[in-house]
Amino acid sequence: MFRGKMKAIVKHHRGYGAQLQVVDIPDIRDDEVLIRVKMTSICGTDIHIFTWDEWSQGRVSPPYVFGHEFAGEVIEIGASVSNVSVGDCVSAETHIVCGTCRQCLTGQFHICKKTNIIGVDKQGCFAEYIALPAKNLWKNPSDMPLDIATIQEPMGNAVHSVLAGEVLGKTVAIIGCGPIGLMAIAVAKAAGADKVIALDINDYRLQLAKKMGATHLIHSLNQDPVEISKSITSGDGVDVVCEMSGNPAAIQQGFKMATNGGRISILSLPSKPVTINITEDIVFKGLTVQGITGRKMFSTWQQVSSLLESGKVDVKPMITHRFSLSDFEKGFELMIKGQCGKVLLIP
Repeated sequence: MFRGKMKAIVKHHRGYGAQLQVVDIPDIRDDEVLIRVKMTSICGTDIHIFTWDEWSQGRVSPPYVFGHEFAGEVIEIGASVSNVSVGDCVSAETHIVCGTCRQCLTGQFHICKKTNIIGVDKQGCFAEYIALPAKNLWKNPSDMPLDIATIQEPMGNAVHSVLAGEVLGKTVAIIGCGPIGLMAIAVAKAAGADKVIALDINDYRLQLAKKMGATHLIHSLNQDPVEISKSITSGDGVDVVCEMSGNPAAIQQGFKMATNGGRISILSLPSKPVTINITEDIVFKGLTVQGITGRKMFSTWQQVSSLLESGKVDVKPMITHRFSLSDFEKGFELMIKGQCGKVLLIP
C-alpha cells in the first residue's frame, strides 16, 4: 500500500486563488484504485472555483484538492476491484452516482440526484495521485497519447451537448469558444452539420474555432449575432444552438437566433440567474430547451472514443499550452484571460 506525501493544488480558502501544497497520498477502499496522475487539464469549472464566483461560493467547501480531467496509471487496486489492473492507463467519469435513485434505476445515471463530482464535491486530480471508485474508470488504449486521453471527459460534454438531438444537415451555432466549445465545433462537423457558426468576443479563440472547423465566425461585440446568424441562414435562424459561454447576454441572443422548432442545449454555468422571454423566445417558437450535465454513462464515452480513434475529430489544434503542476497559476491566468485553448498540467 502506498503511503507518503504528494504535491497537489489545493483550493485553500473561501476566496480567490489556490495553493500548491504537500498533502497525504490518499488511501483506497476495497472498491477503489489508486492512480498516478500522468497529465491533467484545466476546465471552466476549475476557473469558477479558482476565481471564487457566486456559483462556487454556494457549492464547494475548501480546503480540498480540486481538478477533474486527467489521464493516469493504475498503481494499486482494492480487494474487490476486477475491471482494471495495475498498469492500466485510465481516465475517469467524474460523476460519482448513487445507483439507487429513480434516475439511476432507469439508466439516467448522468442526472443522478445524489451525484458527487470529482474535484467539486470530492478530492480531485490536480495532484500526483488520486483515489477513485473503480466503476468510474475508463480504460484508454495503450497507444493513446496522454494529452488526448486527458481531455476525453470534457470532450464528452461537447459530444453530449451537440448530439443531444439531430445534427445532420442542420445549422449549428456554438456560443462560447472555450475548450469545450472548440471541441463541440469539431463534433458538429463530424456529425454532418451543414454550417457551424462560432460565436465569441475573443479573437484568439475565434481563430482556434476556425482551425477546429467552424464555417462562420461571429465576434459578438463587433457584430450583431442575431442578425448575422439569420443572414447566414437565409432569415430562418439556427437549427441547433449550443450555449457554452454562461454570459447572460449571449444566452439571450442564443434564444433570439434559434429558428422556430429549433433546439437549444445549455451546458454553461451562469453564475447568476438569467432573464429569458419565455413567451416570445420559447413558447411561440416551439423550442426544445435542454440542460446538459456531464456525459451519458457510458454511451457518451464510447462515442468520444470512436470519434477520436476514427480520426473524425482532431482535438490537437485546441491544445495550446502545457505547464508543470507547480506553474499552475500561469495556466489559470491564460484561461481567465482567454488567451489559450486547452491548458494541460503535468505533475
